[in-house]
Amino acid sequence: MKVTLIHPPVYINKNGLTALRPSLPLGLAYIAAVLRDDKHEITVIDALGAAPEQMVPDGDIWRLGLTPEEIIARIPADTKAIGITSMWSYSWPIVRELIRKIRAARPDTPIVCGGEHFTAVPELSMEQAPIDFLVLGEGEETAIALFRALELGLDHAVIPGIAFRNAEGKIHKNPRRDRIKNVDELPWPAWEYFDVEAYSSNRLVSGIYYGKTVPILATRGCPYQCTYCSSPNMWTTRWYARSPKDVLDEIESYVAKYGASNFPFQDLTAILKREWVVEFCQEVENRRLKITWQLPAGTRSEIIDEEVAGLLVKSGCRSLNFAPESGSERTRKHMKKMLTDEKLFRAVKASVKAGLNVGAFFVLAYPTDEKEDLEATVRLAAKLGKAGIDDVSAGFFFPLPNTEITRQLEKEGKIKYDDAFLKLPIYVHNAFLSDDRKFNEHFTAKELTRWKYRVVRAFYTRSLLLRPSRWFRILWNFVRGKETSKMESFLQETLRKFRLRKKRPTPAAKQPVTTP
Repeated sequence: MKVTLIHPPVYINKNGLTALRPSLPLGLAYIAAVLRDDKHEITVIDALGAAPEQMVPDGDIWRLGLTPEEIIARIPADTKAIGITSMWSYSWPIVRELIRKIRAARPDTPIVCGGEHFTAVPELSMEQAPIDFLVLGEGEETAIALFRALELGLDHAVIPGIAFRNAEGKIHKNPRRDRIKNVDELPWPAWEYFDVEAYSSNRLVSGIYYGKTVPILATRGCPYQCTYCSSPNMWTTRWYARSPKDVLDEIESYVAKYGASNFPFQDLTAILKREWVVEFCQEVENRRLKITWQLPAGTRSEIIDEEVAGLLVKSGCRSLNFAPESGSERTRKHMKKMLTDEKLFRAVKASVKAGLNVGAFFVLAYPTDEKEDLEATVRLAAKLGKAGIDDVSAGFFFPLPNTEITRQLEKEGKIKYDDAFLKLPIYVHNAFLSDDRKFNEHFTAKELTRWKYRVVRAFYTRSLLLRPSRWFRILWNFVRGKETSKMESFLQETLRKFRLRKKRPTPAAKQPVTTP
């Protein structure tokens, strides 16, 4: 069957003080791979990869990528089913508009949607958009079953892991499918349907841009239950790892096929078992691979000591981030963040000594935060700066749909599932917090904004003043367009957005996409 898979455009906050960038859609590439292997004829329309410099104003933010009209024009006339992904709920207004326009243009073509947004809020999504089916949670096995049923006219009502409209038009959710345990059996992402060069040349990568980039997923899921995280709902609390050999076979294939040299691991919790990390690093050395890899998500600190940190560097790892989120043990307890300062600093000292680029993530204005909690965060930021880590990111708390903390705030009448709520993450790195975007009753928005800059100032006054050579490195790398830290990534991303705003390219030509 001919299937068209769509990666929608994304929102860009031109005023956001962040180095975060959209990147190649791993989830959709995995779905493309399993449907390809199940003998479907696949076309991928990647709105971002097809128009990585096209920014269209949308209120106080921008849309990046193809317009809905351009996407629809590229859907082959003989497509029998359409699949659409959406990982982040903040993109829902764009995706909803796209789905409505596709339905108007293709009234008889089934529309299937999947990704973290749809798993978090299935009823809202189907109520607001003319979606025929949702794939909930881990998608590969469910997608295979659903698209085969659509092709053969089989009864879809018995397929685990989907939501659909029954004969009365009511939304029905089937029980979730069991997680895939042997993840080595999954095919590698089908990047042949995507423009890898367009992402890399425009630095649309997660983490630091060290060169030609392809993302990697070595593990799936996370065993922890942080109250603010969407993982327990999307992946459950099961963690499954691929074999280091399979991961490195995949990496070697990208080196050969794309000339890739930089591999950001998109895992939620890549470093969990010491033996896995040691085996992976040793295998890189045994193969004499000259690559750079990094851990841009918040990394667990429990198993990183001097031996492991040294192995990471020898194998080509250049950057990792820790996510203490708060300096307050009380706040971490509310978050169910299983982390202690002792374990954190043991890992930090080992990582800095080994020469890794190290960053830390903080979340300010968590609903329970009081003065002493924010003071503890300022102190921790100062200690981390003194300890020698390179970067800190201090963002304002935002509740993700259907997480534990969001459900609690909803019970308290503090959340309404409208577009303004869903789009909150876009503004989390704004220079100033506004009162309509805070969920902490102990402070005003202005007070919380001042606390943010206290955290940042406490960190960088120690980090840069104690190591003045970093100033020269940052400035010199900015001039050369090079990145070795998140601060340098932020400067390069700010420059890129400035150039795109000045350029304001016209919409890309409406040409059909051919299937590889």
